[in-house]
Order: sequence, then C-alpha cells, then structure tokens
Amino acid sequence: MTAPLVIPPASQRNAEPIREQLERILAPARARKGLVLEIAAGSGYHAAFFAKAFPELSWQPSDPDEGARGNIAAHRAAAGLANLQEPLALDVEAPWPIAQADAILCVNMIHISPWSATAALFAGASKILSGGGVLVTYGPHSIDGDFLAQSNLAFDASLKSRNPAWGIRDVNDVARVAADNGLTLHETVRMPANNLLLVFDREN
Repeated sequence: MTAPLVIPPASQRNAEPIREQLERILAPARARKGLVLEIAAGSGYHAAFFAKAFPELSWQPSDPDEGARGNIAAHRAAAGLANLQEPLALDVEAPWPIAQADAILCVNMIHISPWSATAALFAGASKILSGGGVLVTYGPHSIDGDFLAQSNLAFDASLKSRNPAWGIRDVNDVARVAADNGLTLHETVRMPANNLLLVFDREN
C-alpha cells in the first residue's frame, strides 16, 4: 500500500502566493527554458506544485535529509511531470553536486538552520548561478530589528529554545552576506503570515 504524500499545511497555504511572485521573477529563466534549483525542498510539495506551474522550466529539488528526499521522490512519482527531476542530496555547507542553475529557490530554511548555512547558501549560489540569475528566499525576517509582528517575535524565541543556533535573521544581515558573495538584494516583498520574499540578483 502506498504511503500518503506528506503535505505540510504551511506549504499548502504559501504555495500559491509564492507562485504568483515567481511568475514574474522567473520570467527570464522561463524564456530560455532554464533550470531552477530548489534548496531544502523538504516535503516535496512545493517542487511538484511549481514544476506543474512552470512546465517550461526544469525543476531540480534537493535536500540534505534522506527522508525528505524520499518524500520529494514520492511527490515526483505522483505528479508524473517530465520537468521535475529526481531529488539531489545537497547540503549547502558541503560541495554542491550541481554546476549551473538559472535560478535558485530556498523556502523556510534560513531561520531553521545555523547562520553558517545562510553564508554557505550565498557562497554556493554565487558559484553556480548564471549571469543574470536570481536567488529567491522566503520566510520570516526582521528589518532593522523590527520583527514585523508579535507572532514572529514569539516564533523567534521558540526557535532559539529548540536550537540556540536557529532564529529569525535580519534582512540587513542577510543582504550583507549576499553582497559578500556577489549577490545584490534587488527586491523585498511582503507576503502573507508576516513572511518576506527576498530576491537577490547575480552580478554579471
């Protein structure tokens, strides 16, 4: 008997708002039928959702966790999409098993990982993004120390109680580590549930 697909409620809620933004952000990659690398694809729900939404793109999900890759593979099998690739074992803090991408998407990783993972994300993205490529991240952030909502402040405390190395990062700190790696914060988009979508451009 086939196990039920893992579909986190938060992924279901945020998939369409993220897709609406990606519709315009990924237009250049779509025009050249490029490849999108999804970092920390988790359950695989987003990978199947976005691959279906953008059939002209090759969608490459990845995750460092073997169990997560099993979930991604299950969604891939259920979706039956030719443009959805097999999941890669990719840890941002280890050598990346992919040489080139036209765009990178990373949803809800930065706050649930140590700061070193964020630095590694931008370092790796800088190496594999083609000129004019973009890195898109999504999740909760503070801006100049403002957590934007009391719920984000409580969530930050909860994260740090689970792991002191985790926590909601300030956009300015993220932008600085991006700039150190040749990526420029081009756009900050307010999203539902007090999240932000950040778009970083790769300098040519």
